[in-house]
Amino acid sequence: FRLALIQLHVSAVKSDNLQRACGLVREASAKGAKLVALPECFNSPYGTQYFKEYAEKIPGESTQKLSEVAKECSIYLIGGRSIPEEDGGKLYNTCTVFGPDGALLAKHRKVHLFDINVPGKIQFKESETLSPGNSFSMFDTPYCKVGLGICYDMRFAELAQIYGQKGCQLLIYPGAFNMTTGPAHWELLQRGRAVDNQLYVATVSPARDEKASYVAWGHSTVVNPWGEVIAKAGAEETVVYTDIDLKKLAEIRQQIPILSQKRCDLYGVEMKK
Repeated sequence: FRLALIQLHVSAVKSDNLQRACGLVREASAKGAKLVALPECFNSPYGTQYFKEYAEKIPGESTQKLSEVAKECSIYLIGGRSIPEEDGGKLYNTCTVFGPDGALLAKHRKVHLFDINVPGKIQFKESETLSPGNSFSMFDTPYCKVGLGICYDMRFAELAQIYGQKGCQLLIYPGAFNMTTGPAHWELLQRGRAVDNQLYVATVSPARDEKASYVAWGHSTVVNPWGEVIAKAGAEETVVYTDIDLKKLAEIRQQIPILSQKRCDLYGVEMKK
């Protein structure tokens, strides 16, 4: 099946972001994409100072638009981090997924908050305004089961291992790595998650805006179960297309059967809730 990653240029105007995102979703559908993903923070600038201002409840304005365009195009739509979600007085970094009938299939709240300090390069603390999610998020399609993470979640191999154990063959991480962590780790982490678990990994970033307070790396990418980069964007706004070949996935797992060779008598990773 065809996967489309929309690397959107994000402005400070929510309505403009929504309109352009929906237009690109329609374009991707017209070109045969069955599963379309938007980037983290597609609907607002990224930064702790913006989260409260742009926050919405779910369902709300933005998720209603995503539901409508998913139904209109009859596709599976991953809404990136569609909005900072407000719920019970707390804010979450939340990704929503809608099916071809417009129904909400999954809602992933970012599990690992991006609190880092690289002296002289970048300091960021999502926990100043956001609360962490506490659950895994998977959804079924006629093609395969898909697991979700958001950006920093990709650094935690255990999350991907659990998804693999639960039968996921594709992991999608809407993300917005920056100009420090992007060149160093963006592709490396994707290839690691893919080859360790013998599945496809896709990441979808906002386009780079050098004038923004937080500059995203871009380079939305798809990696196959062999660890090969099979599609990759540059820094500009674009749509990345690739065909997910589940037959190739099955062949790789047969050739190097690490999933059946794990020594579960010696070690294990488990889902607690």
